[in-house]
Amino acid sequence: MHYVYLLKSEHYPKKQYVGLARDLKQRLLDHNRGQSPHTAKFYQWVLVAYFAFSCDKTAIAFEKYLKSGSGRAFAKRHFYHKS
Repeated sequence: MHYVYLLKSEHYPKKQYVGLARDLKQRLLDHNRGQSPHTAKFYQWVLVAYFAFSCDKTAIAFEKYLKSGSGRAFAKRHFYHKS
């Protein structure tokens, strides 16, 4: 499976991250160990949502969408709202 995931920083709640991984558990551990240069500065990260795809091309396209302006607005409206 291919996973597209949404993270939110525990200590910097306005910091969000969208990523793609084959092993979601390991990737989240990597983010929280500071092993990703794009997220190390803002860890600890909380998993907000993830989406599983059997096709890598579909997962890549969805990740790309979530990183676009309309995709960020979609994610904010549906997943990053305040609880």
